[in-house]
Amino acid sequence: VNNPIPSNLKSEAKKAAKILREFTEITSRNGPDKIIPSHVIAKAKGLAVLSVIKAGFLVTARGGSGIVLARLPNGTWSAPSAIGIAGLGGGFEIGIEVSDLVIILNHERAVEAFAKGGNLTLGGNLTVAIGPLGRNLEGDVALRSSAAVYTYCKSRGLFAGVSLEGTCLIERKETNRKFYGQDIRANAILLGDVPFPAQAEDLYETLASFTEVYENDEQKNHPGKAERDQRRVC
Repeated sequence: VNNPIPSNLKSEAKKAAKILREFTEITSRNGPDKIIPSHVIAKAKGLAVLSVIKAGFLVTARGGSGIVLARLPNGTWSAPSAIGIAGLGGGFEIGIEVSDLVIILNHERAVEAFAKGGNLTLGGNLTVAIGPLGRNLEGDVALRSSAAVYTYCKSRGLFAGVSLEGTCLIERKETNRKFYGQDIRANAILLGDVPFPAQAEDLYETLASFTEVYENDEQKNHPGKAERDQRRVC
C-alpha cells in the first residue's frame, strides 16, 4: 500500500512511478485484461497520480496526495506539480480504506482544471468515465470516448470504482516552492516553465516506456500506417 500522507515532491514522483507500474504491469493478480492500456497514457494530455485514504462513519472523508503532469506541445511531459485532494461524501460507511488513483486527462480543459486548484467540478463540460482496461484493447476503441477524464482506482491490489464528485483539489504551493527553489504556480509548471527534474528520472522513464510500447504496437498492428508516417517525416 502506498502512503497517502503528503510528502516532498521527490518522494511523490517516486511513488507515482511505482503506482503507474502497478497499474500497467501484468502480474499474478493483474492479467493482460486488467491493466491500463499503454496507448491511453501515451495519448493523454495530462495525468494525475495519487494515493488516497478514505475514512467513514455515517459520512465519509477523503484525503490524499500526489502529482499532476501535462503533455507539452513538443510531446514531452512537463515537470510534476504537487497536489492534494480532500472531500466529504454521504453514505453509511464504517472503516478506513487506502487506495491508489490514476487520473487520465484526455483534453486540455481537464489539464486546465487540475492546474487551477480549488473545487474540482466534474460533469458538464468535464465528463468523467471509468477508464478502459486490457493490453490488447485497440487504441481507436478506447480513444473514441468523449470523456475528458478517465479514472482508475486500485484498493487492496484490485481495480475498484471511484467517485470524484465533491472533491477539492489542493495546489501544494509550499511543496513546489521547496522543490523548485522558487515561488511558482501549478499552471506555470504544467506549461513547461521549469525543466523536468533529474530527481524524477524514474517517473519519466516509466512514462516513456508507454509511448515506446504504443508505437511498437502501432507498427505491428498497422504497418502501412507506420510506413506512411515515416515517409511524412522524411
